[in-house]
Amino acid sequence: MSDPLDVLEKNIAELRRAIRDAATAGASERAAELRTRLRRAERAWDALLDTDEDAAAPAVAEPDDVPPGPPAARGAMLPAREHAHRALMLLQTPAAPKLIVGVHEAFFPGELSAAKLSSLRRDEERSYRAAPGARPYYLCPALTHDLLSPARALVTISTWPLEQRIIGPLSPRADFLGGAIRIAEAIRGIAASPETEPRPAAQRLLWRFAVNIPGATSAEPAAGAGTPDPDRVIAAAHAELAVHADTDHATRAAAAQRARKQLGDAQQLFGASLQDVKARQTEA
Repeated sequence: MSDPLDVLEKNIAELRRAIRDAATAGASERAAELRTRLRRAERAWDALLDTDEDAAAPAVAEPDDVPPGPPAARGAMLPAREHAHRALMLLQTPAAPKLIVGVHEAFFPGELSAAKLSSLRRDEERSYRAAPGARPYYLCPALTHDLLSPARALVTISTWPLEQRIIGPLSPRADFLGGAIRIAEAIRGIAASPETEPRPAAQRLLWRFAVNIPGATSAEPAAGAGTPDPDRVIAAAHAELAVHADTDHATRAAAAQRARKQLGDAQQLFGASLQDVKARQTEA
């Protein structure tokens, strides 16, 4: 299973190398933008470490009257935004509320509903605009590659690079395959321990991914009734992802470059409004 802390640590190391390269090349604007992303990633790392060690909410302190209990029970008391953050960190792709809820149900304690996520997105933007950077991360919408406006019903995390938060024509399929790989890796990691086994919800989730990936399930009719083999799902998803990955990345990278030039900090997180889009088109 991909550990969110490991993912963030890798991202932090890559950002530090990129900052050094940008500074060496004299690209001061690029270096400043990378430093902003590095600070966000480091705050998110601190928040996740607190969650893992103390089961405390990263963004807000837990009430004084929260009773002590085992880590799983304390984790269930985390705010909805922390539940959503955990699920997205496992997926590492923009996701619809229904999928976020499904991943949370499959791997984490506590309750999360799609209705809570809908209100959270609005609250996150209001919080950012009231005090930019006060939180270690924000839940924000994915951005469309063409207009750089909020993508409908897709949630991301502010600490992810722009390229990861942008949606191009091939991105839904690429992200679906990437999500399948991470779900399968998580289930494989759980199954590898003799003391744990995947939840039925996790097995159902993997099945929903597998049946939509050619070669991810056994061709034998009798085998379709069981849980798909995580290794088979991973291999099949990687095989198809190799077809789309380069083109999808190029689209996202080009859109991210435009976003850095055209959008302010808040717009890079929450997207350009229709009014902003029309203004850019008029200037062009």
